[in-house]
Amino acid sequence: MSLAPQDHFPQSRSTLGGWTFGRGFALSLVVVLAILAGAMGGIWPAIWGALITARLHAPDFALLASLSPVIQVHLYTALAALVLGAVLMVMRKGRTFHRVAGWTWVALVMTTAVSTLFITSLNPGRWSLIHLLTGWTLIILPMAVMWARRRNVAAHRRAMMGLFYGAFVFNLAFTFIPGRTLWRLFFG
Repeated sequence: MSLAPQDHFPQSRSTLGGWTFGRGFALSLVVVLAILAGAMGGIWPAIWGALITARLHAPDFALLASLSPVIQVHLYTALAALVLGAVLMVMRKGRTFHRVAGWTWVALVMTTAVSTLFITSLNPGRWSLIHLLTGWTLIILPMAVMWARRRNVAAHRRAMMGLFYGAFVFNLAFTFIPGRTLWRLFFG
């Protein structure tokens, strides 16, 4: 019997059993959309009606100014994190720019996530199911930073890509449901 470490994972960790990040992300997105579709059952006719009659217009700055300071902080930090995150996804990793912009992105995402703890307008006075994503972000973000500092690049990459594509793509789609603030800002 050999004392050499045994490889218990014959497949590559990035493609376990043929599942890549993209396939896993697509499957999770379909599952989340199916759950949302079921949960929103009775309001679909109103949503489709609003989508059909929607007309894109310049942002309604009066509406933007009337938002509470917490929602404004949330909106501005989320948009800044979305733009900076997109830049980080296409830039070369590991350089000084990546580190500085990465720390800035982490601060923006953390501010965005913490601000959601004070936003309860979707479910007046209480948190809603979307706040589960806040909890996930508040756990995963520090872990992703820790993995980067420990030079575990693969875990860092998976966590950050999951946060960027999962949290931002999902939430961006969720915020444009007819009747919500961003919908009213651009279409209402």
